[in-house]
Amino acid sequence: MNDTLANDSTCTGTDGNDTTCAGATGNDAVDQILSQWAQVRPDVDCSAMGVAGRISRASRLLEKGIKEYFSEHDLEPWEFDVLATLFRSNPDHLLCMSDLATAAMVSSAALTNRVDRLVAKGLVRREVSPSNRRMVLITLTDEGRAVVDALLAGHVANEGRMLAGLTDEDRAQLSGLLCKLLASLGDVRPC
Repeated sequence: MNDTLANDSTCTGTDGNDTTCAGATGNDAVDQILSQWAQVRPDVDCSAMGVAGRISRASRLLEKGIKEYFSEHDLEPWEFDVLATLFRSNPDHLLCMSDLATAAMVSSAALTNRVDRLVAKGLVRREVSPSNRRMVLITLTDEGRAVVDALLAGHVANEGRMLAGLTDEDRAQLSGLLCKLLASLGDVRPC
Protein backbone atom coordinates (compact mmCIF):
# COMPACT_ATOMS: atom_id res chain seq x y z
CA MET A 1 0.00 0.00 0.00
CA ASN A 2 1.50 3.35 -0.91
CA ASP A 3 1.48 6.44 1.30
CA THR A 4 -0.54 8.49 -1.18
CA LEU A 5 -3.40 5.99 -1.05
CA ALA A 6 -3.14 5.76 2.72
CA ASN A 7 -3.27 9.51 3.31
CA ASP A 8 -5.30 11.04 0.50
CA SER A 9 -8.51 8.96 0.40
CA THR A 10 -11.58 10.86 1.53
CA CYS A 11 -15.28 10.57 1.02
CA THR A 12 -18.39 12.38 2.09
CA GLY A 13 -20.03 11.03 5.21
CA THR A 14 -23.78 10.72 5.70
CA ASP A 15 -23.76 14.16 7.34
CA GLY A 16 -22.26 15.72 4.20
CA ASN A 17 -18.85 16.33 5.76
CA ASP A 18 -15.63 14.88 4.39
CA THR A 19 -14.43 11.92 6.43
CA THR A 20 -11.48 9.60 6.12
CA CYS A 21 -12.41 6.53 4.09
CA ALA A 22 -11.14 3.53 2.18
CA GLY A 23 -7.41 3.21 2.31
CA ALA A 24 -6.91 5.71 5.13
CA THR A 25 -4.89 4.28 8.01
CA GLY A 26 -6.89 3.60 11.16
CA ASN A 27 -10.40 4.29 9.87
CA ASP A 28 -11.80 0.76 9.86
CA ALA A 29 -10.71 -2.74 10.81
CA VAL A 30 -9.37 -3.39 7.31
CA ASP A 31 -7.25 -0.24 7.44
CA GLN A 32 -5.81 -1.46 10.73
CA ILE A 33 -4.92 -4.81 9.14
CA LEU A 34 -3.35 -3.08 6.13
CA SER A 35 -1.37 -0.80 8.42
CA GLN A 36 -0.06 -3.81 10.33
CA TRP A 37 0.99 -5.54 7.11
CA ALA A 38 2.70 -2.34 5.94
CA GLN A 39 4.69 -2.35 9.17
CA VAL A 40 5.84 -5.98 9.01
CA ARG A 41 6.04 -6.43 5.21
CA PRO A 42 6.40 -3.02 3.56
CA ASP A 43 7.71 -4.77 0.44
CA VAL A 44 4.28 -6.36 -0.28
CA ASP A 45 1.48 -4.30 -1.84
CA CYS A 46 -1.56 -5.43 0.15
CA SER A 47 -4.06 -3.08 -1.52
CA ALA A 48 -5.96 -6.04 -3.05
CA MET A 49 -6.40 -7.35 0.48
CA GLY A 50 -8.14 -4.08 1.33
CA VAL A 51 -10.70 -4.53 -1.44
CA ALA A 52 -11.29 -8.23 -0.79
CA GLY A 53 -11.44 -7.70 2.97
CA ARG A 54 -14.00 -4.91 2.71
CA ILE A 55 -16.16 -6.91 0.30
CA SER A 56 -16.04 -9.87 2.66
CA ARG A 57 -16.86 -7.79 5.74
CA ALA A 58 -19.64 -5.91 3.93
CA SER A 59 -21.10 -9.21 2.76
CA ARG A 60 -21.24 -10.57 6.30
CA LEU A 61 -22.82 -7.39 7.67
CA LEU A 62 -25.38 -7.22 4.86
CA GLU A 63 -26.23 -10.91 5.29
CA LYS A 64 -26.71 -10.34 9.03
CA GLY A 65 -29.10 -7.43 8.40
CA ILE A 66 -31.05 -9.43 5.82
CA LYS A 67 -31.27 -12.46 8.12
CA GLU A 68 -32.56 -10.27 10.96
CA TYR A 69 -35.29 -8.83 8.71
CA PHE A 70 -36.52 -12.23 7.55
CA SER A 71 -36.30 -13.79 11.04
CA GLU A 72 -38.85 -11.18 12.16
CA HIS A 73 -41.19 -12.83 9.63
CA ASP A 74 -40.31 -16.43 10.55
CA LEU A 75 -38.45 -16.96 7.30
CA GLU A 76 -34.86 -17.72 6.35
CA PRO A 77 -33.20 -15.57 3.65
CA TRP A 78 -32.72 -18.65 1.44
CA GLU A 79 -36.46 -19.36 1.70
CA PHE A 80 -37.26 -15.90 0.42
CA ASP A 81 -34.62 -16.27 -2.31
CA VAL A 82 -36.27 -19.44 -3.66
CA LEU A 83 -39.77 -17.94 -3.41
CA ALA A 84 -38.67 -14.68 -5.06
CA THR A 85 -36.86 -16.57 -7.83
CA LEU A 86 -40.08 -18.42 -8.65
CA PHE A 87 -42.16 -15.24 -8.34
CA ARG A 88 -40.08 -13.18 -10.78
CA SER A 89 -39.19 -15.96 -13.23
CA ASN A 90 -42.43 -16.09 -15.23
CA PRO A 91 -46.16 -15.37 -14.94
CA ASP A 92 -46.87 -18.98 -13.87
CA HIS A 93 -44.29 -18.76 -11.04
CA LEU A 94 -43.08 -22.19 -12.12
CA LEU A 95 -39.61 -23.61 -12.87
CA CYS A 96 -38.15 -27.05 -13.31
CA MET A 97 -35.72 -28.07 -10.56
CA SER A 98 -32.60 -27.63 -12.72
CA ASP A 99 -33.59 -24.11 -13.84
CA LEU A 100 -34.50 -23.17 -10.27
CA ALA A 101 -31.14 -24.47 -8.99
CA THR A 102 -29.32 -22.40 -11.61
CA ALA A 103 -31.36 -19.26 -10.92
CA ALA A 104 -31.04 -19.66 -7.13
CA MET A 105 -27.30 -20.41 -7.48
CA VAL A 106 -27.41 -23.59 -5.37
CA SER A 107 -26.64 -27.24 -6.06
CA SER A 108 -29.43 -29.65 -6.97
CA ALA A 109 -28.94 -31.48 -3.66
CA ALA A 110 -29.22 -28.27 -1.64
CA LEU A 111 -32.27 -27.22 -3.62
CA THR A 112 -34.01 -30.56 -3.02
CA ASN A 113 -33.67 -30.03 0.73
CA ARG A 114 -34.86 -26.44 0.45
CA VAL A 115 -37.85 -27.35 -1.68
CA ASP A 116 -38.77 -30.11 0.81
CA ARG A 117 -38.85 -27.52 3.59
CA LEU A 118 -40.88 -25.05 1.53
CA VAL A 119 -43.35 -27.77 0.54
CA ALA A 120 -43.76 -28.63 4.24
CA LYS A 121 -44.53 -24.95 4.94
CA GLY A 122 -47.10 -24.90 2.12
CA LEU A 123 -45.21 -22.20 0.19
CA VAL A 124 -44.37 -24.23 -2.95
CA ARG A 125 -45.76 -27.25 -4.71
CA ARG A 126 -43.73 -29.99 -6.40
CA GLU A 127 -45.19 -31.87 -9.35
CA VAL A 128 -44.04 -34.04 -12.23
CA SER A 129 -44.15 -32.39 -15.64
CA PRO A 130 -47.04 -33.75 -17.74
CA SER A 131 -44.86 -33.55 -20.86
CA ASN A 132 -41.73 -35.17 -19.39
CA ARG A 133 -42.10 -37.54 -16.43
CA ARG A 134 -38.42 -37.13 -15.55
CA MET A 135 -38.81 -33.38 -15.02
CA VAL A 136 -39.89 -32.05 -11.61
CA LEU A 137 -41.65 -28.69 -11.59
CA ILE A 138 -41.76 -26.32 -8.64
CA THR A 139 -44.43 -23.67 -8.41
CA LEU A 140 -45.49 -21.12 -5.82
CA THR A 141 -48.66 -21.78 -3.90
CA ASP A 142 -51.07 -18.91 -3.26
CA GLU A 143 -49.54 -18.62 0.21
CA GLY A 144 -46.02 -18.51 -1.29
CA ARG A 145 -47.03 -15.69 -3.63
CA ALA A 146 -48.59 -13.83 -0.70
CA VAL A 147 -45.38 -14.15 1.32
CA VAL A 148 -43.27 -12.65 -1.48
CA ASP A 149 -45.81 -9.87 -2.03
CA ALA A 150 -45.94 -9.07 1.68
CA LEU A 151 -42.19 -9.03 2.30
CA LEU A 152 -40.65 -7.62 -0.90
CA ALA A 153 -41.13 -3.90 -0.17
CA GLY A 154 -39.85 -4.30 3.40
CA HIS A 155 -36.87 -6.33 2.20
CA VAL A 156 -35.89 -3.67 -0.33
CA ALA A 157 -36.38 -0.92 2.29
CA ASN A 158 -34.15 -2.86 4.70
CA GLU A 159 -31.42 -3.14 2.06
CA GLY A 160 -31.83 0.59 1.36
CA ARG A 161 -31.42 1.33 5.06
CA MET A 162 -28.22 -0.71 5.17
CA LEU A 163 -26.88 1.22 2.15
CA ALA A 164 -27.95 4.63 3.48
CA GLY A 165 -24.30 5.66 3.91
CA LEU A 166 -23.96 5.76 0.12
CA THR A 167 -25.43 8.35 -2.23
CA ASP A 168 -27.37 7.22 -5.29
CA GLU A 169 -24.26 7.99 -7.35
CA ASP A 170 -22.10 5.95 -4.95
CA ARG A 171 -24.51 3.01 -5.22
CA ALA A 172 -24.51 3.12 -9.02
CA GLN A 173 -20.72 3.32 -9.15
CA LEU A 174 -20.26 0.53 -6.59
CA SER A 175 -22.83 -1.66 -8.34
CA GLY A 176 -21.04 -1.21 -11.66
CA LEU A 177 -17.64 -1.97 -10.15
CA LEU A 178 -18.94 -5.06 -8.36
CA CYS A 179 -20.60 -6.22 -11.58
CA LYS A 180 -17.29 -5.80 -13.40
CA LEU A 181 -15.50 -7.73 -10.64
CA LEU A 182 -18.05 -10.57 -10.70
CA ALA A 183 -17.78 -10.84 -14.48
CA SER A 184 -13.99 -11.01 -14.22
CA LEU A 185 -14.36 -13.81 -11.67
CA GLY A 186 -16.55 -15.81 -14.09
CA ASP A 187 -20.01 -14.86 -12.91
CA VAL A 188 -22.90 -15.71 -15.24
CA ARG A 189 -23.17 -12.57 -17.38
CA PRO A 190 -20.69 -9.84 -18.23
CA CYS A 191 -21.69 -6.24 -17.43
